[in-house]
Formats: sequence, structure tokens, C-alpha cells
Amino acid sequence: MTELQHPTVIFLMGPTASGKTALAIELAKRLPCDIISVDSALVYRGMDIGTAKPTAEEQVQAPHRLLDLIEPTEAYSAADFRRDALREIESIVAQGRIPLLVGGTMLYYKALLEGLSPLPAADPLIRQAIETEAAQIGWDALHQQLQHIDPVSAARIHPNDPQRLSRALEVYRISGKTLTELTQTKGEQLPYRTLQFAIAPRDRELLRQRIAERYKLMLAQGFEQEVRALYQRGDLNADLPSIRCVGYRQMWEYLDGQLSYDEMVYRGIVATCQLAKRQMTWLRGWQNVTWLETGAVNNADIVCQSITSA
Repeated sequence: MTELQHPTVIFLMGPTASGKTALAIELAKRLPCDIISVDSALVYRGMDIGTAKPTAEEQVQAPHRLLDLIEPTEAYSAADFRRDALREIESIVAQGRIPLLVGGTMLYYKALLEGLSPLPAADPLIRQAIETEAAQIGWDALHQQLQHIDPVSAARIHPNDPQRLSRALEVYRISGKTLTELTQTKGEQLPYRTLQFAIAPRDRELLRQRIAERYKLMLAQGFEQEVRALYQRGDLNADLPSIRCVGYRQMWEYLDGQLSYDEMVYRGIVATCQLAKRQMTWLRGWQNVTWLETGAVNNADIVCQSITSA
């Protein structure tokens, strides 16, 4: 294969609040690269502050693709991401530039790298039945069902992750086969060479502090007003994937009178820390990744040198 047949794609992964956006913008100034967002929350229009979406100023410096794709009422799957990302990668490569994929939704990276399994399409009736069961007996009980049906998936899916838990049960009820069985068959792999980087602080406590500081900054920037506007629309509810996003769920519960303001802040920070922990678990098992230290002055140099020497 020639170099032309193997264009380079850069992955910049990492947990939330680790400094991915700042490093991506720096790289975009130094390399002929265009940024593609790899974040399941940034696809929603009208959800800007709580998702830490790159600001208008940041996007002027370095435009991001795959932002603001859908309304919060809509769903966006890993298959949707793979389709859209491949289209954008092809467009960027055709212009002789380097795609720089930036974000923390590790399932999207996995889908892009390995292809997708032939899973059944969603069934609204079965999904609703699962939601009804969850309301009656709780997600913990449904997680126990999954442990009995598919212990491998149950070990990977947290009881507090209703979206993925519901999907695993839905797949089994539709097909009679477990998610583990069906995901053993992969689709087409990514037809590009990848240089993969992950950025995070070495000190877990530092990441927790960064998360807490950013959450409080979001509140100062008007996060409550942003979610209040969503709350007052009338076409959204707490069961939608958009409103389940960390921070949004807790703010929604505050606006709904279920939490005090201080509880909302505390739970929002805790939920974000739990998300970061799940992201780090993915990354620790990731193959072929070069680690970067949050705040290190030479991170961009390391990436640029890897490009030139690849």
C-alpha cells in the first residue's frame, strides 16, 4: 500500500475536563488538520454550556464538524456517528488535510475503528415495555436480568447507565441473541492509518478538581437558564438521551423540584466524575495509544513529531 492509500487520521481522546479542546485548537494552528467532534452530547442543538461545547470564538479559531446536528428530541446512534464521521474524514482527506477526531465518547471511536455489529433496529414497543418495567421494579432489577442473560455485557454496563442497559435487553428481546453474541461479528474496519493520543492528568484528584471547577463555571455562565429553556419547551422529558446527559439530568431534577440547588450541584459533579472514571476505564484498555499529561507544555510538540515521523 502506498502512503496515498493510507492517509493519517489523528485521535485525541480523554476523559471530560482533561483539556482536549484547548490542545485540539493548538494543533489546528500548527498542523493542516480539521477537527471532527467525537462527543455524543455535542450533537444536540441548544445544549451548549452544559456540554462544554466549543465557544463561537473557539470555533472561529478552529471549526469543529459534527456539532449541533439534531434536536434534543431526536436520537443519535454510534451507527449515525460512524456514517457521518466517515463522510467528514473522506472530505478532509480529499482536500489534502488531516482529520483530527476529538472527544471522549469512546463507543464512537470503537465503532469507527472496528465497524459495527449487525444489531437489530430499535423497537419502540419493546423499548417502552423496558422503560415501564424500570419504573416499576427499578434499573437495578433489570441489570440483574441482564446478568442472568448476558453476564459479559452486564459486567461492562453500569446499572446507572439506563440507555445502554435498555439497549442490551432490547436486543435480546428482539433477536433472542445476546449483545455479546451479536457483537462478535464486526463490520468494516476504518480504512485509514490512525495516530491515537489520550490526554489526562496523572493525579485523579486533579481531574476531580478540574471537573468541579468547570461545573461551577458552567453555572456562572448560565447553565441553569439553558436547561430552563429546554424544560419549558414542553416536548422534552427526563427519559430522553439528551436530558440524561451528565449535568442536564441533575439540573432537570432541580427544576422539577426533586433536588435542592446544592444537591443538584453535588450530584452533577459526582455524575461527571463517574463519567470520567468510565472513560478512563475504556482508555486504560485501549491499544496503541500515546498518553499526554494534562497541562504539559509539550503536548502539541509530541503530536506534531509523531505526524512527521509516522
